[in-house]
Amino acid sequence: MAVSQLDRRVAMAPMMDWSDRHCRHFIRLLAPRTLLYTEMIVADAIVRGDRGRLLDFDASEHPLALQLGGADPATLAMAARIGAERGYDEINLNVGCPSERVQSATFGACLMARPALVAECVAAMRAAVAIPVTVKCRIGIDDTDSYEFLLAFVDTVAATGCDTFIVHARKAILAGLSPKENREIPPLKYETVWRLKADRPGLTIVANGGIRTLEGAREQWQRTDGVMVGREAYHNPYYLAALDRLAWPAHAPPVPEPAEVVAALRPYVAARLARGERLHAITRHVLGLYAHRPGARAFRRVMSELAPHAGADFAVLEAALRAAEGAAPLRLTA
Repeated sequence: MAVSQLDRRVAMAPMMDWSDRHCRHFIRLLAPRTLLYTEMIVADAIVRGDRGRLLDFDASEHPLALQLGGADPATLAMAARIGAERGYDEINLNVGCPSERVQSATFGACLMARPALVAECVAAMRAAVAIPVTVKCRIGIDDTDSYEFLLAFVDTVAATGCDTFIVHARKAILAGLSPKENREIPPLKYETVWRLKADRPGLTIVANGGIRTLEGAREQWQRTDGVMVGREAYHNPYYLAALDRLAWPAHAPPVPEPAEVVAALRPYVAARLARGERLHAITRHVLGLYAHRPGARAFRRVMSELAPHAGADFAVLEAALRAAEGAAPLRLTA
């Protein structure tokens, strides 16, 4: 995909332990145009670790962004270059994660307190690659949550040439709240994100946080350049399928039925199992396929009970599908 063609009307958020390559392959079957992100990968792990395991993806996942965590400009630049060479469409810097583990490494949301360092990191990454370098951040941290603080942070980073910011419309509380609580307790302040877009119309501003309905997405599209959705899309993938088609009505094929999605997964599952991977690593991302549909509980039950067993294969998906559609599930031995 050419860089100039990246369309940010809908993106699926990077989610630790969730948005791996198996999840992205499954989601792409339902949302053909949505911009997908990897889970956050620490830059040092890419530079020093198993790059194949960390970075490999299938061409069907495009458009695909690599999200990096880190605070050392040189290491981030090297990781960005490696990601670009691997074929990613965008490199994103995480300046929004509030977890204590991330803070202990001095990156994530705590970096918002050091805008000059973020700018140095982004400048180094931009110098290393020809694809877009973007930033995902919060509207503030702790008691440093004024609009003026956010605007100054964005202006400092934008001075490097970075023109795209994905803004979670909550501040991060760096001490006392878990990552889950940080997604729920600080109040959403979409008006802050809208004001940022109005004051900096030349920047691409994508809204993130609590966008759980089609109407909510429409409201964001009227005031920002796009929406990033996370857990709602993960647990209810047909919500993301509907968003994808609402954003690009002229380009998307009909939404596939669950049975069609399962059939489309067969070659992928066969290929991954042949490489020695466990079925559960793939199917744990598929549990929401019947969300808000008849048969959802039966589908989840069969998948949860049978997929973790050693030697489980595609027959588990067929059994779950039969259960969801009302037929007696196949009885498989462990």
